[in-house]
Amino acid sequence: MVQKYQSPVRVYKHPFELIMAAYERRFPTCPLIPMFVDSDTVSEFKSEDGAIHVIERRCKLDIDAPRLLKKKNSLNSRERTLHIEAHNETFSNRVIINEHCCYTVHPENEDWTCFEQSASLDIKSFFGFESTVEKIAMKQYTSNIKKGKEIIEYYLRQLEDEGITYVPRWTPPALGPSSETSASSKNQAVSTAAIVPDATLKEGLSGEALSNPSGAPEPVVGTPDDKLDADYIKRYLGDLTPLQESCLIRLRQWLQETHKGKIPKDEHILRFLRARDFNIDKAREIMCQSLTWRKQHQVDYILDTWTPPQVLQDYYAGGWHHHDKDGRPLYVLRLGQMDTKGLVRALGEEALLRYVLSINEEGLRRCEENTKVFGRPISSWTCLVDLEGLNMRHLWRPGVKALLRIIEVVEANYPETLGRLLILRAPRVFPVLWTLVSPFIDDNTRRKFLIYAGNDYQGPGGLLDYIDKEIIPDFLSGECMCEVPEGGLVPKSLYRTAEELENEDLKLWTETIYQSASVFKGAPHEILIQIVDASSVITWDFDVCKGDIVFNIYHSKRSPQPPKKDSLGAHSITSPGGNNVQLIDKVWQLGRDYSMVESPLICKEGESVQGSHVTRWPGFYILQWRFHSMPACAATNLPRVDDVLASLQVSSHKCKVMYYTEVIGSEDFRGSMTSLESSHSGFSQLSAATTSSSQSHSSSMISRWRFC
Repeated sequence: MVQKYQSPVRVYKHPFELIMAAYERRFPTCPLIPMFVDSDTVSEFKSEDGAIHVIERRCKLDIDAPRLLKKKNSLNSRERTLHIEAHNETFSNRVIINEHCCYTVHPENEDWTCFEQSASLDIKSFFGFESTVEKIAMKQYTSNIKKGKEIIEYYLRQLEDEGITYVPRWTPPALGPSSETSASSKNQAVSTAAIVPDATLKEGLSGEALSNPSGAPEPVVGTPDDKLDADYIKRYLGDLTPLQESCLIRLRQWLQETHKGKIPKDEHILRFLRARDFNIDKAREIMCQSLTWRKQHQVDYILDTWTPPQVLQDYYAGGWHHHDKDGRPLYVLRLGQMDTKGLVRALGEEALLRYVLSINEEGLRRCEENTKVFGRPISSWTCLVDLEGLNMRHLWRPGVKALLRIIEVVEANYPETLGRLLILRAPRVFPVLWTLVSPFIDDNTRRKFLIYAGNDYQGPGGLLDYIDKEIIPDFLSGECMCEVPEGGLVPKSLYRTAEELENEDLKLWTETIYQSASVFKGAPHEILIQIVDASSVITWDFDVCKGDIVFNIYHSKRSPQPPKKDSLGAHSITSPGGNNVQLIDKVWQLGRDYSMVESPLICKEGESVQGSHVTRWPGFYILQWRFHSMPACAATNLPRVDDVLASLQVSSHKCKVMYYTEVIGSEDFRGSMTSLESSHSGFSQLSAATTSSSQSHSSSMISRWRFC
């Protein structure tokens, strides 16, 4: 398995030429890296005007077994860039090491210098210890990256002590002497950054100029790849190890490639990474599921479009109350005073769940606000649960069932948002409730629970350790008036019948503009769109929830026959819920009865696709999602092992898509497409930092309601 590293954009608040002057002092030897003993020049090229200078060197390391790194420096003084490429020569048939570093001018301040670094390690064969060596190598590599920062800063201070605080920029020979710049360029040497197993990594050679983290707090924006800035990471996301930074950037890049225009904020991506101990594959899986869930149920608009019923406002004993000593928003829940049975009987399970989701969305918003107020990253909130009054009435079976459902949904979609849970005045019945719910709570979340019985919260290690005395609620013997509703029994006159609650629950949780469909091997899902006016625009937005599919668009002059009720019967496959429809008759021939109007698009599991097609002819257009089969090897009639294994991983040869389509008139194409993309791709609460503007969000909201 290839191990990869990608650094954030690191910023030096020094001009490019001064950084180069500090960098060149590292060679041919560097006292800060005793293991790096020498370097030999293999080849050198310099342009006539002195602007381009390329040096290729072989670096020597003082270790038991010779491990040589070959590096190439390409300095462009005209463009003010330095690119450094490195690879290993020793054990090259067993170990493949590649690294690329670059220094560039800050896009918004020409007197600052940016540095980026990426690397990969692939151990093909290493005496049976491939996996172990890869992990050790990457761990050592990332733990020693900051060595480069220390080295550059050391030589910057050395230059300052010598009175050198300015190095002139390169100028063409015709405009002025360039000897000073040429001399500076001539001595440019290679980066000694690389990933190598065992002792080689101890040198800490890789840290090509990590920036001063105390610099500008704002991120570098507008760069071509929309990369993250190191200062921004520290200011808004907190202290991360180099490997954690790399995981965040790589997952973000993957989302940019597969979820165009709807990338959540970096702190939200980071929550999923932390929930899976920075395992990118696991974090990506649960995050894609969550993004699809949010999109399907319009969770991003819940704060703006859903008003809690009056029963909840009057009898749900919970609310936000200032913040704790760490700056986290504080939510107070008087569970012991709440009539859970009455709320379930009056509202149903789905209304309670939706209300809890709105609380979590409000919590995300408050975390962002507190991050700005306190000037440090705040990504979670504190919950204070008062259990005074808790009794067997709260263990009513449907109520516990609703609680478990809420815990399940919150755990899946709001990981690492709970910073601390303070449970106060736990009565004797609490262990029974805890036994029921604790198996559904993640281990990392359970470690954040602090439980106090009776008045223990008033003693040492109690509430005062986490909450300022001035904001302790009055019902906990504090001085602060708490506006959280006191709860109480819900009047039975507000209870609703089981049929009414079922209909209300169904209405609440199916309010979505998206439809879901299953795609089976041999049984594609198809929808029919009739076009009257040529030059109309068919737009689509779909997510591949499971498996890989092929998306096609066909045109026919005649309408297909209405689908049979059991469209899958001929394939001996049952379609639960009737969410698979086939329109193209088996006797139809491509090119005679219908034609393909777009090239087939292969879409992988987890991808989100938005697009449009301008129709050329009136008639009937068919949008088709078809099961994607792995192609057999072209060189042989036998299937490849990888193909067989991949086919076995798709349970029952079934895929699932969630889609929305709309036909737009040509005169409305430009404006509506803008709103369509922002409406169905942007996350109003989760992606404000990476979407365009509040204006596009406003148009998307208008568009969304028009679609409904």
